[in-house]
Amino acid sequence: MQPQVGTYNGKSDMSAFLKQHLAEPGALESPEIIGYIRHALAEDIGSGDVTTNSIVPAEGETRARIVAKQSGIIAGLDVAQAVFTVLDDKLRFTAGVDEGEKVEHGDVVAELHGSARTLLTGERTALNFLGRMSGIATLTRQFVEAIEGTGATVLDTRKTAPGLRATDKIAVRRGGGQNHRQGLYDMILIKDNHIDYAGSLARAVKMARVQGGLLEIEVECRTIENVEEALSLGVTRILLDNMSLETMKDAVQLTAGRAKLEASGNVNLETVRAIAETGVDFISVGALTHSPKVFDVSLLVEKQAT
Repeated sequence: MQPQVGTYNGKSDMSAFLKQHLAEPGALESPEIIGYIRHALAEDIGSGDVTTNSIVPAEGETRARIVAKQSGIIAGLDVAQAVFTVLDDKLRFTAGVDEGEKVEHGDVVAELHGSARTLLTGERTALNFLGRMSGIATLTRQFVEAIEGTGATVLDTRKTAPGLRATDKIAVRRGGGQNHRQGLYDMILIKDNHIDYAGSLARAVKMARVQGGLLEIEVECRTIENVEEALSLGVTRILLDNMSLETMKDAVQLTAGRAKLEASGNVNLETVRAIAETGVDFISVGALTHSPKVFDVSLLVEKQAT
């Protein structure tokens, strides 16, 4: 799944950004996400939900609400809905808020009506997706707001949960960030190990251009000398790896718009503003997807409804 990526740099209107940004296929239209869901359900249900099937009659129906237990950004309601739809396409799921919207503790983010067995059996899988995606979106929004007005853009990395990259990266977008490459196949990023294997940066870039076709090439640099060499080779995107603020400022001045600069390494909410103020174009933040705090949501089921 490769939805279009919108742009938001803190100067644009967030609501307008989200309208552009969320114009992407829903979870039910994504074979990749449906695959995630089927795998997660099979992992949880196995041979059957013994508890629910023992207590809840097959014909029983009920209503339920998904409630936020904290403040933050909601992402993944469509994925949560798809979990229940995979189990039972007759179940009704009504979102109470928009994707990317901020909610407060106690807000009802969705209402459901249908088979009680479906609701109870799908509850944990749906909330696992919703909680992880909302946690990523909430953390992303914090980084985006921290650099508001600088012109820099927050990016994610490939440090995603194995097997959940599509939903992780969607959550970043819904939090107001942008995606870096989706994987190893849609962009060339030449790192130190590649350079060492090739024998030189120049040889690595030449080989990548021959084999990579029209794919964008980015080069990882750790020193100003590395940046100078990358610029001399006509590289138009450079990753500044673990550079000091002063060195990043020097790189911005040296580059003078000839290449887009991406800062990476030692980025957190305390350091990100200063990094953005060096003048870099992008800031990649691995923590968005490797260390999000799961957003707390609960599903509250009513007694049998008519």
